[in-house]
Amino acid sequence: MKNLYLFVLVLFSSSLMAQKGPKIEFKAKDNTIDYGKVYKGEDDGVRKFEFTNTGDAPLIITNVQSTCGCTVPKKPEAPIMPGKSEVIEVKYNMALGPIRKSITVESNAVNVEQGRVYLKIKGEVVERTSVLEKPKTGPMN
Repeated sequence: MKNLYLFVLVLFSSSLMAQKGPKIEFKAKDNTIDYGKVYKGEDDGVRKFEFTNTGDAPLIITNVQSTCGCTVPKKPEAPIMPGKSEVIEVKYNMALGPIRKSITVESNAVNVEQGRVYLKIKGEVVERTSVLEKPKTGPMN
C-alpha cells in the first residue's frame, strides 16, 4: 500500500512540474547560423532563424537585439500560436573579416531561462581577389 501512495505522489508531482505555456524551439543547430566564407558584394547578409512554438499558449517575442549595430534583427510582431512556426530575420552588414555576433531573443517562453534565447551568427567575409576578375572603375561598368 505504501508503494501505491508513493507512486500516486510521484505521478501527481510530475504532472504539476510539466511546463504549461508557450515554448520556443529553434531549428538551427545550437541556435547558430554559419555564413561560411562569403564574398563582399555578392551576399546581402540576410539569414533567417526559424523557430516553432511547441507549447500550448501563444508565444510573444517581446524584444530582439544584437550586440552591435552591424547586425540588425527583425522580429515577428504578431503572437505565434501553438504549433506554428515563424522566423527572426538577421541582416549582417558584411564588413570584411570574421563574423562572430550574438542576438538576444526575449519572449514569454517558459522552456528557457527568463524567456531568453541567445542566437549566434558566424562566418567570414572576404574580398574576391581573382586575377581574372575585371576591376570596377565606375558606375557604367
